[in-house]
Amino acid sequence: MTRIAYLGPQGTFTEEALLSMPQAAGAELVPMPTVPEVVQAVAGGQADVGLVPIENSIEGSVNVTLDTLAFGAADAQIVAEVIRPIRHALLALAGTSIDRITEVVSHPHATSQCREYLSRALPSARIHAANSTAEAAREVAERADGAWAAIGTPLAAELYGLTVVAGDIEDRSENETRFVLVGRARPAPTGEDKTSVVCFIEKDRPGSLLAILHEFSDRQINLTKLESRPTKERLGEYCFFIDMEGHADEPPVRYAIESLSTKILEVKVLGSYPRSKR
Repeated sequence: MTRIAYLGPQGTFTEEALLSMPQAAGAELVPMPTVPEVVQAVAGGQADVGLVPIENSIEGSVNVTLDTLAFGAADAQIVAEVIRPIRHALLALAGTSIDRITEVVSHPHATSQCREYLSRALPSARIHAANSTAEAAREVAERADGAWAAIGTPLAAELYGLTVVAGDIEDRSENETRFVLVGRARPAPTGEDKTSVVCFIEKDRPGSLLAILHEFSDRQINLTKLESRPTKERLGEYCFFIDMEGHADEPPVRYAIESLSTKILEVKVLGSYPRSKR
C-alpha cells in the first residue's frame, strides 16, 4: 500500500487537497505536524510521497517549504503539483448562533484572509492564533463553549463534530493555494511540465540575476515564478527560486541548467513534474 505523508493534523486544507488527487485512492494517509517532517519522511523512506503547501495567491510563498526543499533533504524532489481553491468556513458547536460568538481561533493566515468578514460579522470578537485551522477546530470542540468559533474547513467540522455557521467567508473568492507532492524519483516528461530550481551565486555582484535570466530568455523558456530568499549564511546574501515551463530532461531546459551550472556556484533542481490542470 502506498504511504502518503501530509501536513496535518486531519482536517487541514492540505488533507483536502490530497483527497482530491488520484494518488490518494487506496493509500495510507499519514498526517505530520510540520513541513520538514513530511519531507524528511519521504527522503528517509518512511513515506512514498508527501504533500505540502508551497504558495498561496494572497499570502505568497510558504517559506518553510522553500527552505526545506532548498537546504534540507537532498533525496526528495517535487513530483507533482495541485492547485486548490481555499474556502474558509466559520465553525462552532451545533446550535451556536453567530451573535453568541465572542472568540475566534485559527491559523493567522486564515484569519488574515477573512479580515473583512470578521470586521463586518464579528467586530467585537477576540482573535486567537492556532498552529493550523484543523487544530483550531479541535480546540473549539474540546472547549465545548458556544462563545468560541474556529475558521477552518468543512472537513474539519465533520471530523471534530462542529457545524458550519457560515461558509465561504474568505475576503477574496480567487484565493488559491498551490500544493506540491514530494517524492524520490523524477517523473518522465509529459509534454506539459514545469521545472523548479534554486540558484546560488558565489557572491553578490552587479548583473548576477541578469546573467541567470539570460540563460532562460536566450532559449525562450517561459519563467512562471522568480523569488529570492536569504541563504541563511550572511546578511544580504540571497538565492533565487525559479519555476519555468518545460522538463529538466528535455532541451532547452537541460541545456540552460547545464550552462548555468558553469557560471554560478550551484543550480539545484527541486523537481520536474506535470503542470497542474487546476
